[in-house]
Amino acid sequence: MGEQFGETLTNFFATNGSMIIIVVMMVVLFAVMIIPQRRKDKKIKDMLAAIKAGDRVRTIGGIYGTVTSIKDDIVTISVGPDKVRLVFARGAIATVEDSPVENTIEDGVK
Repeated sequence: MGEQFGETLTNFFATNGSMIIIVVMMVVLFAVMIIPQRRKDKKIKDMLAAIKAGDRVRTIGGIYGTVTSIKDDIVTISVGPDKVRLVFARGAIATVEDSPVENTIEDGVK
């Protein structure tokens, strides 16, 4: 019975070997491409959910400012020395900055 099982297994891999390789390659492709993207999306979602008044942020357009208020999906930030208030969708925030911006309008751009 052992020889017959071995022969059957060999025949199975001989006829379906390429299909098995394709399935394994698809699983590896999924692991390499999609799983890291999901982690990145979750990290961004958590960052956007944790934004609070007083945080220094950078928008996707490159505007740096300080969050003054948040209401649902609307974030108001104040920008520059005159504290101009700009309103953005929460999704327009790219990052929460750890350090203040060195160059402001008063300092000038060097």
